[in-house]
Amino acid sequence: MSTIKNLVFTLFFISGFIIFSNQLKAQVPDDIIQSLKSGDSKKFSAYFNQNIELVVLENDNVYSKAQAEQIINKFFSTNTPESFDIIHESSAEGAHLVIGNLVTNKGNFRVYIFLRKNAGKDYIFQLRIGESEEQ
Repeated sequence: MSTIKNLVFTLFFISGFIIFSNQLKAQVPDDIIQSLKSGDSKKFSAYFNQNIELVVLENDNVYSKAQAEQIINKFFSTNTPESFDIIHESSAEGAHLVIGNLVTNKGNFRVYIFLRKNAGKDYIFQLRIGESEEQ
């Protein structure tokens, strides 16, 4: 009987871990990933906080949502995305960090996105796009 209890406990633990892992992964809205893949600055900027710390090549400041959208639109029009792959994700206390590789027609870029939940919605508070060492 003890073996059956151990087996049930192990299966329960593994199931819980799988469900918990999937929930962590699901914290980043698909629209964010898809907008990076397609270069849709309008859809991407819908997740910007009202003020966002933005570092995109030579732009490095805290910008309003509208200013940040213009900068991202200019970046995407110059660097047409071909693919975006997440290489790391982590979460802690309502915050989420995503690091990925953005491949464009002009080169590869490393993307860092810092999100926080506010009133039940994910907002991007910090975004960094810099040239990747993997060219």
